[in-house]
Amino acid sequence: MWTWFAAGGPVMWPLLACSVIALTVMLERLVFWARLDIARDTRSIEWLLEEYGAGRPASEPPPGARKGAAYAMLLSGIAHREYSCTKAMEVRVLDETKRMRRGMRILDTIITVAPMLGILGTVSGIITSFDMLGQAGVEEPRAVIAGIAEALITTAAGLTISIAVVFPYNWFNTLMEDALNTFEHYGTRLEMIHEHLHPQKKEAD
Repeated sequence: MWTWFAAGGPVMWPLLACSVIALTVMLERLVFWARLDIARDTRSIEWLLEEYGAGRPASEPPPGARKGAAYAMLLSGIAHREYSCTKAMEVRVLDETKRMRRGMRILDTIITVAPMLGILGTVSGIITSFDMLGQAGVEEPRAVIAGIAEALITTAAGLTISIAVVFPYNWFNTLMEDALNTFEHYGTRLEMIHEHLHPQKKEAD
């Protein structure tokens, strides 16, 4: 492995840094989404909506129920119902969206930069190989060919990193889109209940 790494030249070091950073961010995102898991909030959310619809604004879910991001959003809307239920939930969703997007720009950058670094390393290696070919006394072209083959290592490494990152990146984006749709679903339900309970206080868009 080290021989293969060393054969790639100095560009392999920034590629290694890209892979380490990407792996760190992906692991952090996996932990984040495992903790968020909005589907586990269903029991507490349904209970909260039922309680509010019955005219009993509640602050604590039933025993054993989980309080997550969607539950906190609804609770924020209920807590600020006298001012603006909708806007209070929007502020909460903005905060959650910021948390969900954390690290995504880093992954996006690595997906783009890693292949470019690989190509840079390959071009640099090919230039060196042709420079050797142009020197007087080089009678063995196989040495140059071997140099070009080694130069292609960086391109392979860059493409491998990019491909390995793009799938988790798209998956995280899908999870974020699903979470935002869930927020919108429950938020709309709370707004409908609120307007039914207080028809004279319908909020302007």
